[in-house]
Amino acid sequence: MNGSRSGTERRKWARLPLAIPVFVRSRDEKGKEFLEFATALNVSAGGMLVAVRRIFPSVRHVQLEIPSAPVAALAQAPQVSRNLRAKAVRTTPEEGYYLLGLKFLRPLLRMPSANGVRRRSLAPAQ
Repeated sequence: MNGSRSGTERRKWARLPLAIPVFVRSRDEKGKEFLEFATALNVSAGGMLVAVRRIFPSVRHVQLEIPSAPVAALAQAPQVSRNLRAKAVRTTPEEGYYLLGLKFLRPLLRMPSANGVRRRSLAPAQ
């Protein structure tokens, strides 16, 4: 990729085609909480595409948890994200499943600036 986006491409982040198990927690139309085991089909710093069995309203907020084994021996490893909050932005039916497009409420990475230099805030410190 050369970093430029095509005319119709609106994504800010490259997608990685990874199959990752994930727990999806949300509330149904009646407000009852539910937990569903699902599979992420692709992931980016800004969101993920998840295959789920139930339909989600497009404005529904969800919490995601990526299951992992305890890694106490790696206490000095970089901090990783296992629990993520997201908003469902689209749902597409697909042969017994629904493909749920999710946008993370907070991207996993900071958006790089055009020239690679981090910009400073112009607001005065308080």
